[in-house]
Amino acid sequence: MIGFSETAKCQAMKKIFDDAYKSQLSCVVVDDIERLLDYVPIGPRFSNLVLQALLVLLKKAPPQGRKLLIIGTTSRKDVLQEMEMLNAFSTTIHVPNIATGEQLLEALELLGNFKDKERTTIAQQVKGKKVWIGIK
Repeated sequence: MIGFSETAKCQAMKKIFDDAYKSQLSCVVVDDIERLLDYVPIGPRFSNLVLQALLVLLKKAPPQGRKLLIIGTTSRKDVLQEMEMLNAFSTTIHVPNIATGEQLLEALELLGNFKDKERTTIAQQVKGKKVWIGIK
């Protein structure tokens, strides 16, 4: 939603949720929530209009006979806690960063996007080293 005004963001979010309610089973992913809210740690500043609209959408029960799974991602859980947004989710799952070369290789293998030769090359380069890679 780059370049959207606050009002345009709210309208787009409402449309996404309205469209999701049209199906019996739907999933909405709200990725990088703090960016959607234009959060800036200096100040701190954020869009209260977008925050309030998102909170209403997250807390609204789907129509009868419909089910909606909402997945939200953030790299700033503390910010969502301060904004009282964590309460809108029933579960919080911490996904730790990849910290070792072995963990990286396991993730690459699970992804299935790398050939054996490519994974071997990466394994040689990260062997015994610490890495710090976020996973989504």
